[in-house]
Amino acid sequence: MRTRDLVLAGVVVVASVVPVTLTAGWGAVVLAVVASVPVLWVRRKPLLVGLVVGLATSALAIFFVAPLVPAGPLVAVYFIAATSPPLWRLVTVVAATVGVTVSLVIPGDDDLNTYRYLAVAYIAAYALGTNTRARRAQAAAAAASERTRIAREMHDVITHSVGMMVVQAEAGPLVVRSDPDRAIAAFEAIAATGRGAVGQLREVVQALRSPGISSLDELVTGIASLEVNGSPRAVSSEVDATVYRIVQESLTNAMRHASARTIQVRLHWHERTLGVDVVDDGRGSAGGSGFGLLGMRERVAACGGTLRTGPGPGGVGFAVHVSLPI
Repeated sequence: MRTRDLVLAGVVVVASVVPVTLTAGWGAVVLAVVASVPVLWVRRKPLLVGLVVGLATSALAIFFVAPLVPAGPLVAVYFIAATSPPLWRLVTVVAATVGVTVSLVIPGDDDLNTYRYLAVAYIAAYALGTNTRARRAQAAAAAASERTRIAREMHDVITHSVGMMVVQAEAGPLVVRSDPDRAIAAFEAIAATGRGAVGQLREVVQALRSPGISSLDELVTGIASLEVNGSPRAVSSEVDATVYRIVQESLTNAMRHASARTIQVRLHWHERTLGVDVVDDGRGSAGGSGFGLLGMRERVAACGGTLRTGPGPGGVGFAVHVSLPI
């Protein structure tokens, strides 16, 4: 039992029982207890608690005293609005309306001010519960989005790094006798790529951060040429990571699946958008399997940008064109 549940139930019991004790007999006190103590379990069984405290409160108003503060039902309405499915929320609204009406009509209380007071109280409790439910849904959506982002980061780091290591490992044996220096360079590149992958994975797992535009120089070194047009500006972390991953995935595709010899990466900084072009002279197909192009599209769409892919200039090679809002 949580401390906050005990405190909440204690406040409701005091608010319900004390006024009744001062104005009515023991029968009313018993009903006031039934109308308040079950709040202790409202977090686990909001519908059942709402039914019990609602009936007890209505009976108290009909047979003993005029309606006071319906603390128990108000708390139950809040939790039902915050946690229950739409059907039960609708049932609760109807039940509360009927309960309040009956509690006033049968004792002969025709004071509209009392009805307005109760209506405002129940509407406020329901609105607070609805707001809590909306905030939880928003938090859940944000958590799901973050999990998707992390999965993409893991996929991109692993596929790019492992892909590059495979290409370099396959090239090494071909030149190990004819050109030992190139073989040594290939094996050194494998080691460097592996170390880089381990470092990036550590960042993803521990800090949940991704390399960004500032890391493109290091990414393209020895693989492609990088050209920057316009004045770089600050971008959101999502756009920053997306640019890096788009370039990374494009380089991987160009080397693994298109056998490209030259790859050009261009950044175009405009007033409100950032353009990213990756063009190679390979076989003209992104190829590959898994989540490559699909992941790129999802990343770009999540940032509100656009992605176009197709043949390069003159129908040679493959080109990736991305436009992202700044």
